[in-house]
Amino acid sequence: MRRPRASNDDAGNAPLEFILGGLILLVPLVYLIVALGLIQEQTLGVESGARHIARAVATAPDAETARERADAVAHAIADEYGIDVDRVDLAMTCRPEGECPRAGATLVVTVATRVSLPLAPTVLGIDRLASVPVSASAAAKISRVWGEG
Repeated sequence: MRRPRASNDDAGNAPLEFILGGLILLVPLVYLIVALGLIQEQTLGVESGARHIARAVATAPDAETARERADAVAHAIADEYGIDVDRVDLAMTCRPEGECPRAGATLVVTVATRVSLPLAPTVLGIDRLASVPVSASAAAKISRVWGEG
């Protein structure tokens, strides 16, 4: 007596399932890697910008030179790390409170921006909503004889 053969309706489906499953898992993983890379790049940029701007201002001989150096460093860092200069917020404060920068104070520079996620559409401002804020602060001591000549 012959046994009935099992149906082979699934024959040849393994490669298709592997490709489909791979795409479903691989595309989000690649997107995540790209997005995290952009966030990391601009995080390093704002950290570097805060540190270098604090040094440039603290070592400047006067307030006008300090402003020029801060602008030059901010533009150089933005070019180096792919940061949009128009989206960068730069804040300088001195401790103890008062006019900033000034001799003998501790200068605190804070640089902040927003990282737009890749492939976010510009329709209805979604690209602004799909962004991650990054910021960094750095401190530098200004010389007691700063601005005296």
